[in-house]
Parts: sequence; C-alpha cells; structure tokens
Amino acid sequence: MTAPKPLIAGNWKMNGLAAALSEAKAVAAGAAASAARVAICPPSLLVHRMSEALAGTPVLVGGQDCHTDESGAFTGDVSAEMLADAGAKLVILGHSERRSGYRETDALVAGKVKAALRAGLEPIVCVGETLEERKAGQALAIVTRQVRGSLPTELAGKAFAVAYEPVWAIGTGLTPTTPEIEEMHRAIRATLVEMFGEAGRAVPILYGGSVKPSNAAEILHADEVGGALVGGASLKAQDFLGIVNAL
Repeated sequence: MTAPKPLIAGNWKMNGLAAALSEAKAVAAGAAASAARVAICPPSLLVHRMSEALAGTPVLVGGQDCHTDESGAFTGDVSAEMLADAGAKLVILGHSERRSGYRETDALVAGKVKAALRAGLEPIVCVGETLEERKAGQALAIVTRQVRGSLPTELAGKAFAVAYEPVWAIGTGLTPTTPEIEEMHRAIRATLVEMFGEAGRAVPILYGGSVKPSNAAEILHADEVGGALVGGASLKAQDFLGIVNAL
C-alpha cells in the first residue's frame, strides 16, 4: 500500500491566547512547500479562530481531546461534534497527560476514538510507557497493549494515526535512542497489521517526546517513523518549522 505523507502535529496543550494566532499564520507561510501534512492543535477556545485564520492554507487544525458523547450534562467538556463545528479536522486522544492526570483508560480512549469518527475527525491516538515500566523491561508489552485496547475495530478503513510518546521523554529534554524508537515503532506496526491487516502498514506512527529542531531530522528519518507529535517546540513558528522542514 502507498504510505501517506508524514504528519507533523503541534500540540499547544494549555498555551496560547488570541495573539498566538500570528505564530500559526507564520507556520502556514513557512510550511507551504513541506513534504509533510502539518497540523496545529490549540486549546479548544482557539480552534474556531485558528481555523478561520488558516483558511486556504494547507495547515490543518485539531483538538486536544473530546468527550465520548455528542452532547449532554458534562460541564466543561467538549464533544467531537463541537470541535468539527469549530473547524477542527483532527483530534489528539489518549495523551499521557490525560491518561495519568485524568485516569483515562484504554477503554475510555477507544470510546473517544469512536466519537471522533462519528464527527468525521481524524484521531491521533497516543500510547507510551513510563520510565519505571521501561526500566522493568515492560515497555513493549505496555505499549502494544495500549494500542490493542485504544483502537476500536471501527477504525478499519478510516484515516488515523498512532503517536508513540514515552511518558518519561515528554517535556524533559530526554529522548530514547534511535534504535529504541525504531524497536517500539516496529512493534506498534506489527500490532497494527495484526489488528487491521495490510491496511495497518499505511497508518502513520508518529514519535512524540522532546522533539526539537536539533533532533528532528534523525528521528523523522528513523525506520517506521511517520511523523511527529510536537509539544513545546510547536509554540513558536521558528522552532516548529525547523521540525516541519527537517524531512
């Protein structure tokens, strides 16, 4: 099967006011000739304004989470339909900060994936092990279990991505070695093929965790790496473009 274009997605987390839209516009201007699909996932209150600001550019806008239900008495939550209505095309689900801080389980993440598909959003499903799990030799088992538990069968034939984010590398400045990244991405690929057959070979597997311009080229050219999910380095256009253009 033909592999899709790499996906470079920026996760702004709880950062960014209206003034930050200028950074998104600068990304769009600098990524026009990129070999990758480029996306920015701002806080939910910026999704609509960013979608309008980036209209007509190749940069996609995404959400950072969604509820499993379409609507209801869920104070403070945002549904997949609301994100789509605001202009989002993708949504990050199962990020380690939600798994740890909000006790999200694989089953809950799978339910959110179904909600994203219901609303026509492309899910980016995050998986990753803690430092303790890696030291205990459990990293491969933990991550492949998360893949199996977080990806519902409804994804068959749909566009989606998996993002491998070792929890111990997020925001720490630490990154696994290239062989460690390749080992995990190969294990995820084998699990995707096991679950979805040959179509599983075309699913982009992104790497996330302290990706920055200085290490982006090595990571993005590693075996089975189909892009990156970028945190802090996506907040400034110059830094993010250094990653986007590292392909």
